Amino acid sequence: MAVLSTGPIENNLSGGSRPTQQVTILIVNTDSVNSSNVLIEGYFLNGTRTLYVLQSVNLTPGQVFSQTYYANLDGYEYVFTTSGNAASLTEISAWGKNNTGQLETAHRLVLNELLI
Repeated sequence: MAVLSTGPIENNLSGGSRPTQQVTILIVNTDSVNSSNVLIEGYFLNGTRTLYVLQSVNLTPGQVFSQTYYANLDGYEYVFTTSGNAASLTEISAWGKNNTGQLETAHRLVLNELLI
């Protein structure tokens, strides 16, 4: 089992809007035989840490999961808890997107950038 985190992501207003309006989580089970499970926790950060996303995802061998969540918030953080026989072969990334759905480079995190 591993616990990974985006760490706190500041998303303050800039020019009348926040840089990131939504965040897409992409999870891939690269194991060809075993399954994995990922618990996704999304937190709204505004002086306190408030849970606003809680989802458990079971991934079969080779399965890809993608989900987009609301992120038009002052700050947010995602925590991922992986388990199962393929936990070590489960890759996770988080992609912040602006109001037109374009990637927000400053809010893009791939597996090796997530905090352990």
